[in-house]
Amino acid sequence: MQLLIKNATLILPNSPLNGGKADIFIKNGKIEAIGKVESTEGMEVIELPGVCVSTGWLDLGTLVGDPGFEHREDFTSVAKAAAAGGFTEIACLPNTFPAIHSKSEVLYVRNNSKNSPVSFLPIGAVSQDCKGKDITEMYDMHASGAVAFSDGKKSVQDSGLMTRALQYVQPFNGVILNQPLDKTISPNGQMHEGMVSTSLGLRGIPSLSEELMAQRDIYLAGYTDSRLHLHNISSAGTVKLVRKAKEKGLKVTASVAAMNLACDDHLLNDFDSNFKVMPPIREQSDFEALRQGLKDGVIDCITSNHTPLDEEAKNVEFPFADFGAIGLETAFALSHTHLRNLLSISELIEKLAIAPRRVLSLPIPAIKVGAPANLTIFDPKQEWAFSQKDIYSKSRNTPFVGWHFTGKVIGIVHNNRHFIVENP
Repeated sequence: MQLLIKNATLILPNSPLNGGKADIFIKNGKIEAIGKVESTEGMEVIELPGVCVSTGWLDLGTLVGDPGFEHREDFTSVAKAAAAGGFTEIACLPNTFPAIHSKSEVLYVRNNSKNSPVSFLPIGAVSQDCKGKDITEMYDMHASGAVAFSDGKKSVQDSGLMTRALQYVQPFNGVILNQPLDKTISPNGQMHEGMVSTSLGLRGIPSLSEELMAQRDIYLAGYTDSRLHLHNISSAGTVKLVRKAKEKGLKVTASVAAMNLACDDHLLNDFDSNFKVMPPIREQSDFEALRQGLKDGVIDCITSNHTPLDEEAKNVEFPFADFGAIGLETAFALSHTHLRNLLSISELIEKLAIAPRRVLSLPIPAIKVGAPANLTIFDPKQEWAFSQKDIYSKSRNTPFVGWHFTGKVIGIVHNNRHFIVENP
């Protein structure tokens, strides 16, 4: 592979090169030259107005269908969706069948994604089958390549299990991810509890159900002196709790889904089941607090919350629809469109590329001569409309078809491969 990216603006947070322009030449998966490079025969050249290059982005908490739910998503389709969204690496949730709950499943994910332009980083389950009862052999999974531990879409309800999990990973500086939701507070809830849910006659999911568990997990992180990541928080109250935890010096980080930064519960007035997600999109005051928390550094990173579901799970009456929407292809565009007046492009890239790796204690890929190429190529100023042809996922459960965005991914370079979006 020989690829030349001409006249690219470098978006490198906390680097003196940030904002500078250069040609980048990649050969056999490595950066051969940065500066002024003339194209020669045999090179593939990307030369587009407004092109930017950053360290490859990482999505924290992607739901992949393989094994068990390949009809929703498989390694090939999710890799294309991730690449189209600018992600060179995805940390995969354990909610497969079987669950990623032993070293065998960790190795299965690693081995079956070797030849992909996107790296798959398995997140091991905290409990067997993600059922919240029996703890897994997390050390074995860690030794086999698991980057973190979580029950993924199934919040850990048992406080004793959560305590033991935090204690288990502490010796090797592992991190537990938990999406906070006390299910006993909101049984059969359909959307955020508020004025809109009341007017629609739908059972609500109060912010309290998230905040109670977030507070519990923060207490347990302090008690165990272990690392906790509150995954995809959604309420203003949880932002306050994370802020206080960080002020106390606790080892607590947090993420937010792109949809929760751009949407509020009024979008459910038409009963569009593609806006039925977990955590739920909440009211205006919540997403304003989430945005400010992101700006202040209280919230560390942005996720796609990619949850592929088949037609039968979504195209039903709203109360019977499953929670979830795909998000890899739209996470950057949605975030940039709605945050560009709050975050600079450099600050946004920090939330997509740098902070997720810090949460997982992974090295930050360098953009320098001789380094392996791990790059995302994008145009933050391009205006475009998202359509069905822009969906690479096997599943189509997105509410954003027809939405207009500012900021488009051109492609990625990683693992000695590159993926260029059609008609960038």
